Amino acid sequence: MKPYLDLCRHVMEHGTFKMDRTQTGTKSVFGYQMRFDLSEGFPLLTTKKVHLKSIIHELLWFIKGDTNIKYLVDHDVRIWNEWPYEAFKKSSDYKNETMDEYVEKIKQDPEFAKKHGDLGPVYGAQWRNFNGVDQLEFILNEIKHNPNSRRMILSAWNPAEIAHMALPPCHTLIQFYVADHKLSLQLYQRSADIFLGVPFNIASYALLLLMVAQVTGYEAGEFVHTLGDAHIYQNHFEQIELQLKRDSRPRPKMNLNPNITSLYDFRYEDFELIDYHPHPAIKGKVAV
Repeated sequence: MKPYLDLCRHVMEHGTFKMDRTQTGTKSVFGYQMRFDLSEGFPLLTTKKVHLKSIIHELLWFIKGDTNIKYLVDHDVRIWNEWPYEAFKKSSDYKNETMDEYVEKIKQDPEFAKKHGDLGPVYGAQWRNFNGVDQLEFILNEIKHNPNSRRMILSAWNPAEIAHMALPPCHTLIQFYVADHKLSLQLYQRSADIFLGVPFNIASYALLLLMVAQVTGYEAGEFVHTLGDAHIYQNHFEQIELQLKRDSRPRPKMNLNPNITSLYDFRYEDFELIDYHPHPAIKGKVAV
């Protein structure tokens, strides 16, 4: 994962210190691109263990068009919990519940989950219903029937609905590209949390590329990751420096169930990661 480590090194050495919405403080650069050839293996970070289960379930959640965290917490995925929990704490229903108590209520009480687990029209809603347009279905049809199109674009950034989202989308726009019977994907990410978010984003969109390639009959080509505000939070500097001291190990391989022919039929059990031998996980606090 040399491209990721090069990004970390570049931001630590050349980034500008800036305050941010969370008041944590960051080192930041504007405009950066990484490229990952999927024929060289699945781009899952090896300088720290990355929780693949969360990545897979989140991506399936996006594809379903779901925006409520209940599906995620039912599968013990906690990556979206902070935002609705903070909103819940401001409600009249809040009775000093801890995060764990809040999550348990989401799991056990459907009405509570409906009221306090929804994130608003975030990614899944925009992917499947952007002002009435199913963008994901449009792209699948274009890849199959008009592969030379330059309009195979999906946007998660809907200005009319930003104010109703728990968190405006960070990974905002993707474009597919077909050449030499290979399907490639480019992601534009407006805001990139390099320590916590970017490893997830790389793996998630590389996995989406593999899935779409399989169901449309193409080989997977390149995942191109373009970052806008690429930043390392001040409370992640030590974690990044630790990774830069670790050796980067060979990329693992991702196998998909070859019997799946529809993007909407994938389930967690249809993914198999092989030869993943990362360094131990490194903890870091999310900035909310």
